[in-house]
Amino acid sequence: MINIHTAKEQANSWLIRHRAKMPHLSCVLGFTATALIPGISAAGATAEDRQYTAVADAEFLFKGSSPNPIYPLPPLSAGVSPVFISRAVIEELSIPFTIFNAGLPTPPPIPHIDLQGISANCLTSGQALPLEVVEHLYQAGLSWGSKLAALNLESYLILGECVVGGTTTALAVLLGLGIEAAGLVNSSHRQCNHQQKIQIVHQGLSRAQLKALSALELIAAVGDPMQIVVAGMAIAASSQVGVMLAGGTQMLAVYALIQNLNNPLTKLENIVVGTTRWVAQDPTADTVKLASLIDDNLVLLSTNLSFADSIYPSLRIYEQGYVKEGVAAGGVAIASNLIANWQQPTLLNCIESLVKRALLEKNE
Repeated sequence: MINIHTAKEQANSWLIRHRAKMPHLSCVLGFTATALIPGISAAGATAEDRQYTAVADAEFLFKGSSPNPIYPLPPLSAGVSPVFISRAVIEELSIPFTIFNAGLPTPPPIPHIDLQGISANCLTSGQALPLEVVEHLYQAGLSWGSKLAALNLESYLILGECVVGGTTTALAVLLGLGIEAAGLVNSSHRQCNHQQKIQIVHQGLSRAQLKALSALELIAAVGDPMQIVVAGMAIAASSQVGVMLAGGTQMLAVYALIQNLNNPLTKLENIVVGTTRWVAQDPTADTVKLASLIDDNLVLLSTNLSFADSIYPSLRIYEQGYVKEGVAAGGVAIASNLIANWQQPTLLNCIESLVKRALLEKNE
């Protein structure tokens, strides 16, 4: 149920160390006005929907299926939110979790930790965030990473995200760090909109007039608030415990950012990236090549979860390349195998049970 795509020796070592241990999930929410660009993301059918995707996902992650959500999950162009995967597993296995607001237009209507960040401007501006906000969020990430690690010394942390438009800010950060990521990144679309992403990113990098700017200045120019928070969390936590960056392109960009920050606390051997098979095998991207470009020793894992035999069309459509990943879905699915040795039938049945409940409540 766990695919190892890169650095197999390091990957096996990490997996052996963390088998049968209960992780703590931290889901970091953020927003970038890049998400409002028409066609940039399929995580919400309209620009209006995309403003509330993260708060709706957070509410569902916390509450599960409920008859009258404050922020219903927005309709997608196809399929259902990956939060169904994350919620189903954490509910069944009682995985502890914390939700962080790194910078949203609207705070999530559930218990969460507000990091006092702000939403990012569109990266095309070259001025996504004030540098002082980025510096503050970095310190907040370091502080919380240290706290969470201290509470989970015998286990590991899963760090997830929800940022609509985040694969585009990820591309901007990767290119800004000198990594030739063009044409390699994922998206929530069935066919990745590479040309649109590249045009947007080049506009932002050009306006930022980047030369030898620091990693923090790069985030301030073209990044989003989640990236620097998760980087800080992973750096501090990795000095004490294992860390799984749960996501695809966005978490590969965070890994590259961690390397570039060059904080002496960082123990890269404790950090892996975990995603879904739909991301790792995306025919319109090349996640494995991107991981290898960032670092030969970067461990990229994916869950072998398949929806090919699901009774629900909204899940089967993942097999056609829609949605793919988000809200730590891949990382949590990997954890289900590490914690309880879940195989495909158990994992699929768990997710389908949640979908069934949600459909029944919707039709009542």
